[in-house]
Amino acid sequence: MGQLPRGPGHLNIVPKRHVESYIDLTTHENTELHTLSIQASRVLADRFHPDGYTIGINEGRAAGRTIDHLHLHLIPRHQGDVPDPRGGIRHVLPGPSPDKWLS
Repeated sequence: MGQLPRGPGHLNIVPKRHVESYIDLTTHENTELHTLSIQASRVLADRFHPDGYTIGINEGRAAGRTIDHLHLHLIPRHQGDVPDPRGGIRHVLPGPSPDKWLS
């Protein structure tokens, strides 16, 4: 389970080799990370029956990473689990709302 889990089933998928940055993964490691995230999503689907997932990597301290070892967050989500599930960069980056970026 993830450190400070954000909800039931929150997983962190962590490479065996010490690597801090996503861009430092080898092609093989990237494929393994992707494959494992799909397999884990299926297990979580059977156990928690989520309506969706939040999947993410905080790339660097400026992006919110607190552990200097790459890890991918896989968080099962359910309709109504938070008031506004559109979090992410919408509430982090200054400037106009991302809802207006394409207007």
